[in-house]
Amino acid sequence: MEPEKKSNGALVGLVVIIIILIIGGIYLFVSNKNKIELQNQEAELKMEEESQNVTDQDTSALDSLEQDSNTTDTDIGVDVDTVN
Repeated sequence: MEPEKKSNGALVGLVVIIIILIIGGIYLFVSNKNKIELQNQEAELKMEEESQNVTDQDTSALDSLEQDSNTTDTDIGVDVDTVN
């Protein structure tokens, strides 16, 4: 009888599968990282645009309030120094 030859085929196959899984995990990690960075940049740009719009709206609202306060008659005919 001939002695059985040990085959390393199963071990080599397992190592190849593990290497493929590791490379796939690294690829997914890097691609998701780039997507997240891109989404963060888009969100920052959107926030800057919204803050600029809010600033313009606030300015016009404050101007109209100032005009209203200037046109309001606040003379009530009472001297503040005489009121106690």
